[in-house]
Amino acid sequence: MITRRHLAALAAGLVPFAAQAQGREGGRYPDQPVRVIVPFPPGGPADIVGRLLARALGEQFNASFVVENRAGAGGVIGVEAVAKARPDGHTLGIGSSGALSVLPNLMPRMPYDVARDIQPISIAIAVPQALCVNKDLPVRTVAELIARIRAQPGRLSFSSSGNGNSLHLAAELFRHRAGGLDIVHVPYRGAAPALTDLVSGQVQMMFGDVPVMLPQIQSGAIRALAVTAAERSPALPDVPTMTEAGVPGVESESYYGLIAPTGIPADRLAALHAAVVAALRNPATRDPLLAQGGRLIGNTPAEFAAYIRSEGEKWGEVIRLSGATLD
Repeated sequence: MITRRHLAALAAGLVPFAAQAQGREGGRYPDQPVRVIVPFPPGGPADIVGRLLARALGEQFNASFVVENRAGAGGVIGVEAVAKARPDGHTLGIGSSGALSVLPNLMPRMPYDVARDIQPISIAIAVPQALCVNKDLPVRTVAELIARIRAQPGRLSFSSSGNGNSLHLAAELFRHRAGGLDIVHVPYRGAAPALTDLVSGQVQMMFGDVPVMLPQIQSGAIRALAVTAAERSPALPDVPTMTEAGVPGVESESYYGLIAPTGIPADRLAALHAAVVAALRNPATRDPLLAQGGRLIGNTPAEFAAYIRSEGEKWGEVIRLSGATLD
């Protein structure tokens, strides 16, 4: 969350961001357009975060921050472009849980080392998943779902947007924390077809990012049983957390934050971090982000780096226990 410490730093009278950010040669920053690489196609959560931050930073620095969508390999291609860019603050990117914490545990050859090549700046938002079932499945609680799975081992199936992604791994974490459940994984090429078959009843359950699932939940086509966060989602205030539903330890959020290449000058890093925190306080950025159903973060670069590591360790253990692969 945005802490009092972060807000106090801003209230203490920070000078204009561009004035703070004097580079190694003492020049004004930015002195050219800044690329913000979004490693996913337009329209998705990462793109929404990237465009909101680019607009906010452009206004604060009185400069051009231009979004460039560079999709592929679950976000790896775009993050690689950030990692290999000149570390002068003129190439930034949106880093997400998959490319920073999950895929390094799954891909045999990563084109970058997160700890070595990526400078975290601040997480903007973390979006939980919702455990949803088809409306015709006669269960209304997680306990009832678990009982039905146990009564019909191997008969129920769950969809995901692909092998080894966060939605698949959230279900594997649930399977493990619930004491071992015999449910069948049906991977799809993306969240949209996975959700389509959940609505039609081809599969019975799915973990999906709250903003993706929300329209179908609101229409009654699917039923949300729980969310995978420590606190209830503002978008689904009547839906319990997994802990409240009786299965503690099932916490899974897709985080999206601003990153840069390692080696960016410290003053530019500090100015960018302060600008992100200020943007998250501004209703023009804050309200559209909150509409995504997540929680705003605004943490420090060190805290972001620590979170990347802890999430990597958690998902690495889930991958080991489940035997999940990208194939």
